[in-house]
Amino acid sequence: MFKYNCLNPIAAVGLDLFSDQYEKVDELKDAQAALVRSAAMHDLELPDTLEAVARAGAGVNNIPLDKCAEKGIVVFNTPGANANGVKELVFAGMLYASRDIVGGIEWCLENQNDENIAKTAEKQKKNFAGTEISGKKLGVIGLGAIGVLVANAAIHMGMEVYGYDPYISVAAAWNLSRSVKHISNVEDIYRECDYITIHVPLLDSTKKMISADAIAMMKPTAIILNFARDLLVDEEAMVDALAAGKVHKYVSDFPNTTTVGAKGCIVTPHLGASTAESEDNCAIMAVREIRDYLENGNIVHSVNFPDCSMGACTTAGRIGILHRNVKGMLSLYTTILGDAGINIDGMANKSKGDYAYALLDLDTSVPENVLEKLKNTEGVLKVRKIC
Repeated sequence: MFKYNCLNPIAAVGLDLFSDQYEKVDELKDAQAALVRSAAMHDLELPDTLEAVARAGAGVNNIPLDKCAEKGIVVFNTPGANANGVKELVFAGMLYASRDIVGGIEWCLENQNDENIAKTAEKQKKNFAGTEISGKKLGVIGLGAIGVLVANAAIHMGMEVYGYDPYISVAAAWNLSRSVKHISNVEDIYRECDYITIHVPLLDSTKKMISADAIAMMKPTAIILNFARDLLVDEEAMVDALAAGKVHKYVSDFPNTTTVGAKGCIVTPHLGASTAESEDNCAIMAVREIRDYLENGNIVHSVNFPDCSMGACTTAGRIGILHRNVKGMLSLYTTILGDAGINIDGMANKSKGDYAYALLDLDTSVPENVLEKLKNTEGVLKVRKIC
């Protein structure tokens, strides 16, 4: 019996995918797997029984990735599950920033008691006039699941689209419209585009990548959209540029005291993935990732360990070894198994940064004394007997 804990409410359509071999528990200390959305995990005590954490969403800044890795806890996310919801809100942000829709709505509410509001509106509507997005240049920074959807949709809306991503995946490249112009220098986007939308993960290398210098290159009519993470933008510099009229609008999905109420800022309360469809998709993907790992040892969409898969567990024995990415580890495992008279039928070993994962199919179930030798091997973080 596998036990799981939900640190946040998780859509039932996902939890229903757990078989009768799974039991939901109220405390993290009793769980082998945890599902989380926004709950902060950095200060939580992570029990030794915990094998996996699945974030029902893409961002994982609320999860202590290194701490989990050191304890042999695989952290998953659900890239692309909420991509359409975010894409649609990006276009809403473009339209709100291009045409004073909010101002127009507020005017209507303020004048709701005017018996001649229809006639008055005809005189006032010029105050809320804007521009169309068709024919304008859109720069998309980051061509992952969301960025590709935004870029492709913008093409269909008549925009001239420029895409920048030096690390674009093969899958994303195949899905990207041929009409999107590939840009090798992000500064070209800063200088040329009327709209700039950012869709990259928050890393040390991307923090405040939309810097004061980047903002200084932009057109005074530029509209910048941030539905990824607020820390990707130097928001103090952005607010200063807006106040000085050096850029036109900043649209953010991350309210904070810097941007809310500031001139030229349109801020929404983190609504990007707040759709029933996105929550369902994230829950379904998270549960499938947990099940595949616990039942088969396969890692798909991990953020702190490499992806590694060998299909369903159909052999007499399968073990998964989470270890440090150092030389000679495989030879240590094969020696221990060979000395125990256990033959390896198949093996996969993948690495990611400082960590690696070995998945081994064996001709027999591994006895406890052999598992203990593997666990006590220097560099090993955790050993799992899968079947």
